[in-house]
Amino acid sequence: MMFRSLEKEFMKKGFNLPVAVVFLMLNLFPVFGQSQDVKSLSLKETIDLSLKNSHLLKASAARNDQAAAQVQQALDNRLPNATVSGAYMYMANPTISLKTNSNPNDTTANKQTFPKVNQAIYGIVNLSLPVYSGGKIKYGIESAKYLQQAVILDAQKDKEAVILNTINAYINLYKAAVTVDVVKENLNQSKQQDSVFTRLEENGLLARNDLLKSELQTSNIELSLLDAQSNLKTATVNMNLMIGYPEATVLKIDSTDFNKTLAVKTIDEYEQMALQNRKDIVALSFRKKAATTGISLAKADLFPAIALTGGYIAADIPHFLTITNAVNVGVGLQYNIGSLWKTKARIAQAKSKEKELIENEAQLSDAVKVEVNQNFENFLLSQKKTDVYKKAVIQAQENYRITKNKYDNALVNTTELLDANVSLLQSKINLAVAKADVLLAYSKLLQTAGILTNNQ
Repeated sequence: MMFRSLEKEFMKKGFNLPVAVVFLMLNLFPVFGQSQDVKSLSLKETIDLSLKNSHLLKASAARNDQAAAQVQQALDNRLPNATVSGAYMYMANPTISLKTNSNPNDTTANKQTFPKVNQAIYGIVNLSLPVYSGGKIKYGIESAKYLQQAVILDAQKDKEAVILNTINAYINLYKAAVTVDVVKENLNQSKQQDSVFTRLEENGLLARNDLLKSELQTSNIELSLLDAQSNLKTATVNMNLMIGYPEATVLKIDSTDFNKTLAVKTIDEYEQMALQNRKDIVALSFRKKAATTGISLAKADLFPAIALTGGYIAADIPHFLTITNAVNVGVGLQYNIGSLWKTKARIAQAKSKEKELIENEAQLSDAVKVEVNQNFENFLLSQKKTDVYKKAVIQAQENYRITKNKYDNALVNTTELLDANVSLLQSKINLAVAKADVLLAYSKLLQTAGILTNNQ
């Protein structure tokens, strides 16, 4: 109909049909070109993209590199130290007069002949290979490796946090999209009802007040739709930023992810898995091992350091001295006597650090057990709520059907019909949200047990 009316307008203005078609295509092409890009995403695809673009994980990777460099630095302490030094010096001709016990009045006796030296060149190479350092190198390497393992586990914990955050954002986007769809469907029904009521009111079969009640409900639904669309836009922007898509990209959620069968274990099994697999618990155990190694590292100051030494010296002072092939090899011993009264405080500090980490480990274990129990109960509660909401939808549908029949037979008023419609709308939204909450509660339980990454 639209194209026929436009065709008539063009014919009135003297344009023939081919010209009109070309004109329409040129004007409609920009509209088609501005259509938004729509991306369909499953939960797994979303998680993969989020892990790839996560700034948190990139920062964790940088910390891993730092820990690896610290281990290499500790290993490098086993290698020999080598220093090279050299200099060139220019000197003015000095005046030298030797004072002896001879007759001071005899000036000729004090005059001596010396070679003219006005420059000097020398070079020195020193090598030192540690043989024994009281365990400083050994314990330093062990401590660095333990801390590196802790940092690696911290990165794995960050990965699980990113996965859970992505699931949460995915579920929020699904909730927002479902709410928009349900409200739109209800709005269409409400508008159709307004049309029916309008005709009835025009024919004197419906009170004006009842029509206004229906139109008021339609307006309220329109306001609810605006809020739902705003929430959907915010959730979409948040998800696009997480997965590295342009902010204006429209995302289509795969609802099949919310209907999968979830394998549930007992609470005791989840507790045992948490104590064995939680990355923060294992990381803390490595930090405790590093603290224990720190005690041995502090005690190493009480022992001497022994090293093999070697060197080479070459010098040239023109007209006076030349040195070549001056090679020396030996064994060096060094002992800091001050460590006898200074090391005690360092050892006490290292022991206190170890004790603190032991208590932190016990405290974390208790907290993990509480968290597992809480998330397990939340998961069971979300499942029970879903069962209740399923019944509520069936009840709301039956209630609306009965109320509609009664209304058609003038047994109930308009208010009761509108209330039944609102109840049906709310029950549908509640069920959709409850299904999503089950998946979120299950994901939190897996994350608490330390097995979320393995289940994606």
